[in-house]
Amino acid sequence: MESATHIARAAALLGDPARAAMLWLLIDGRARPAGELAFAANISAQSASGHLSKLVEAELLQVETQGRHRYYRLASHAVAHALESLASLAPRPAVRPLPASKGTPESMRYARTCYDHLAGELAVNLLAQAEKKGLVTCKDKEIALTAKGEKAFRQFGMDIDALRGSKRQFACGCLDWSERRFHLGGALGAALLTQLLERRWLLKVQKTRVLQLTPQGRQGLKETFGV
Repeated sequence: MESATHIARAAALLGDPARAAMLWLLIDGRARPAGELAFAANISAQSASGHLSKLVEAELLQVETQGRHRYYRLASHAVAHALESLASLAPRPAVRPLPASKGTPESMRYARTCYDHLAGELAVNLLAQAEKKGLVTCKDKEIALTAKGEKAFRQFGMDIDALRGSKRQFACGCLDWSERRFHLGGALGAALLTQLLERRWLLKVQKTRVLQLTPQGRQGLKETFGV
């Protein structure tokens, strides 16, 4: 009886057009702020806030705080599978296309520094490929280095023992504000950026946070990480 109650509650939440639209916008795995979700569902910010609170409470969504901003994403692959299954039985929820961002230069979206580690599209892809190659395991913000990954990063010139002995967190997921997915942060992320700069695979663009990928860097990242 209890299971039936949970199923009915989840179905009721998914049955609302506005909530379904917001959930469907998140099907690609990215995290998005409440304002974007409200726009996509064509509802007010106040109404979106109420819907999002219910979805978080029901563990259909998770909320990540990054600085002053809050980003929402699907709580698990199970939620994504449920949405895809429903979409195969009925038309996909109507979602207003988000307006294109005009304020961020493409170069900064591709590669930049985030404090002392790499961010942007390149950083997100690098972490995804590292996970795919079995070098790290990722669960939300928790990132762990595998035995295979430890060997690979040592060969890349990184002192893993010293990084683990430092006072800061060894490795963690940092939510990328332009890609809305996680890139590698912590001591491991900082050491990785240092290596990329020392090898001149990446170059700093003067007086900006933008990083430029060099031809040797493009080849090196492809051979090392498959990026």
